[in-house]
Amino acid sequence: MDSGFWLTMLFFGGILIFAFGFMLLVTRYKRCASDEILVVYGRVSGGKASRCIHGGATMVWPLIQDYKKLSLIPLTINIPLTGALSQENIRINVPSTFTVGISTDPTIMNNAAERLLHLTPSQIQEMASEIIFGQLRLTVASLTIRQINSDRELFAEAIRSNVGHELNKLGLNLINVNISDITDDSDFIESIGQKAAAGAVNAAKSDVAAANRDGDIGQAEAYRTRDIQVANNTAEAEKGKKAADADRRKEVAALEANAIEGENTSKGSIADYNASLAEKEAEAMQRAEVARRTAEMEVQKAQYLLEQERLKAEEIVREEIAKTQIEIAAEAEAERQRRIARGEADAILARYNAEAEGIQAVLEAKASGYANLVASAGGDTKAAATLLMVEKIENIVSRQVEAISNLKIDKITVWDSAGAGKGEGSTANFVSSLIHSLPPVHDVAKMAGVDLPDYLGSMKDE
Repeated sequence: MDSGFWLTMLFFGGILIFAFGFMLLVTRYKRCASDEILVVYGRVSGGKASRCIHGGATMVWPLIQDYKKLSLIPLTINIPLTGALSQENIRINVPSTFTVGISTDPTIMNNAAERLLHLTPSQIQEMASEIIFGQLRLTVASLTIRQINSDRELFAEAIRSNVGHELNKLGLNLINVNISDITDDSDFIESIGQKAAAGAVNAAKSDVAAANRDGDIGQAEAYRTRDIQVANNTAEAEKGKKAADADRRKEVAALEANAIEGENTSKGSIADYNASLAEKEAEAMQRAEVARRTAEMEVQKAQYLLEQERLKAEEIVREEIAKTQIEIAAEAEAERQRRIARGEADAILARYNAEAEGIQAVLEAKASGYANLVASAGGDTKAAATLLMVEKIENIVSRQVEAISNLKIDKITVWDSAGAGKGEGSTANFVSSLIHSLPPVHDVAKMAGVDLPDYLGSMKDE
């Protein structure tokens, strides 16, 4: 019984340990999607503060490790920068939109784990906004207005270099920069266009003055050609003015076209990124759903097998308990029978001991009485025996009389005539013989080895 019980407990304990290990593996095996970073902190190999995993899975050991996830979803930050000083100390307005996100580069990713792990998206956005404001002002201060206005690519590259480097220290990556429009409080940028138009007008006026100066060659020729020249100069001036105005408009249109193209390109890039991100999210959700359903199926399978083993173990335990109960009942009944038999034996032994003690007491009393009787007879044992026999004569005679009185003779028929000649009847002879057939008292005493005293009479020999 002991070996079977321990084997059952060992089997059941093995099942419990297996179930516990499986549940531990299921609950502590952590996964992250492609748009997430799994940060494991605590006791990490290599003496690092944390370990970052992008789009993968790992085992997070209880008690010594914990985990948290960082989202890779980009953050859009609007920077309404106004009054920034350029290299010429002219204040300009640079409203722009920045798209940032946590980088997947191992070094930058570790920076994010150290500085952004427990911050909310709004807190991360606020911190990034402060850095972008400061670095954008420094970038504007390092360039002239002409460089900022005419070479937008140079301006954007300078922003990426300065802002991106500082964001990397936090673990963020600068994804895109979109500058909406550039204006200034003194209308300097607008004056650049007006200056170009004025230059063309001044050139026309110079030509007119030169023609007037040449008019002294001859009044007649001057008058003759003046109108022609004036008309030509006027036409040229108008032409130059219109050309300058056209160039200005072309330049403005080109700048606006570049700005719109850059904006559209940025919007297209953001749209492509968002579409790709949505596609990746859908794929990740699909993989996660498949993994979840697979895990649930495995858990249900394990629970089913565990339930089967539990029911089997319960059946074995019930059988063992029933068997044990039967054995205990049998042992109890045997012990009861043993106790009953022991009690009966003790009772019989006690009865026999009591009877033996009673007989011993009687015999000891008789022996003591006989000893006293012998002592009363002066030590004569024969005399003591005679006294005892005398004491019993009354009973002996009584028994003989009772024997004769109990005889019932309905009819006696005697065919005997042998004694007729002697004068004796047959019936008398029968009764006499019957009486003589009883042993005399003296004979009974002699058979006992006792001689009765003389006062009791004597027997005559015939």
